[in-house]
Amino acid sequence: MSELVPGGNIRLPGGAVTVRVSGPFDVSALITDDGRKVSGDADFVFYNQPAAPGARLGGDTLVVDPAALRAGATRVTVAVSPEEPGTPLSALPAPVLEVTGPGGRALARFRPPRPDRETVLLLAEIYRRGDDFRLRALGQGYADGLAGLARDFGVDVEDDEGAVSTRTAPVVTGRAPVSPGATAPAAPRTHPVVPPRPAAPPSAGDDFLALVNSARRSAGAPPVTHDGRLAEAAREHARAMARGGRLGVEGPDGVPVYRRVVSAGYPYLTVGEHLVSGPLSVDRFVGHCLRHEAARRTVCDPAFTHAAVASCEGGGDTYWTALWARPLTPEGLDRTAAEVVELTNRERARAGLPPLSRDPLLGTAAQAHSADMVARDFHAHTAPDGSRPWDRAAAAGSRCRTVGENIACGQRSAAEVVRGWMNSPGHRANILGREFTRIGVGFAGGGRAGTYWTQLFGG
Repeated sequence: MSELVPGGNIRLPGGAVTVRVSGPFDVSALITDDGRKVSGDADFVFYNQPAAPGARLGGDTLVVDPAALRAGATRVTVAVSPEEPGTPLSALPAPVLEVTGPGGRALARFRPPRPDRETVLLLAEIYRRGDDFRLRALGQGYADGLAGLARDFGVDVEDDEGAVSTRTAPVVTGRAPVSPGATAPAAPRTHPVVPPRPAAPPSAGDDFLALVNSARRSAGAPPVTHDGRLAEAAREHARAMARGGRLGVEGPDGVPVYRRVVSAGYPYLTVGEHLVSGPLSVDRFVGHCLRHEAARRTVCDPAFTHAAVASCEGGGDTYWTALWARPLTPEGLDRTAAEVVELTNRERARAGLPPLSRDPLLGTAAQAHSADMVARDFHAHTAPDGSRPWDRAAAAGSRCRTVGENIACGQRSAAEVVRGWMNSPGHRANILGREFTRIGVGFAGGGRAGTYWTQLFGG
């Protein structure tokens, strides 16, 4: 393993690499070209947008598959900021970057010089050189937070405080620019709900379930059962990775694994995946998952009710896809929305504010926006047709004079998404907005990021 100093670099092996910074920090990444500019807001990976082609953030760990980056991307810059907004890095333990390669092999460690007044620190960049990718240690600090960092890289960042909203100056929390002249959106669309259908698992699936459910039993989680639709999606994704010769949430054919799940007839409330190359048997694959903390949490997550696994040979390697999910049902969707509202109202109660009441019209508009983001493959407050949050609320029949919106993608639970919003000052300002009295919540799955969430506030 290499101990890096600022400017030091190492050649990366093929396949995905894992970058981890433990401690009271938020990890983020910017995906850019050689000019160090993003192609759009989707290239900024952070706690409220934790996935992009070739990069996925989970807690303190960022997984980067250089071969799966979007077209034109040549580097990924990794940054850390304090978990508690406004805290200088000098008040925290020095961040330590740990890099591991396929199979968990330790590649490098970087301990930058101790920051002073900086609130964001660029730790490293993964960059293309010829046909290879390398990692370079940086150690560059920013004193103006993630917003300053993002602007330098070309991300469009709005006022993080979220101005008081009215019909003429609405609050929109997030990164999407607001453009004038928006038109009303099309009629709300809802995600199809398909009841589970049983399917007989293959023998490898039997072994997989036995191993997985043994681990879940030890962790106090209920067992998962096989689902034929997940198995179909897993087979398709494993085959795509084998054909392309690389791992990735988005296959070499451009189809994300989450879309394969929905296309197979399994709309979901929550989903997880393990994509691994190398193990020659299902027991070795499960053993690999259980040896890694983040993967083990997925294996033993009590939220999942179904699972399936598939593998495919390609290019002298074995590519594995395991999928975990809980199906979408009308009751489950309502329960998830209610949980988001409950957690939101807990935060308001801590701030001495009255609770928000669920508004069915705002809920219709929020659900339509989440479904639209999946269907038209975008993540923004302004839809491709120009409609904005207050347009969508009015189209649903709401007469609220004040409208605000929070959106997020990639989070796997109500608790995770509300926690992410509360860790962002602008989103937090909406949740704690005194002018708001009502709320609607939307959720949809199947797009590139896996899950898409919307909170629509009214007053």
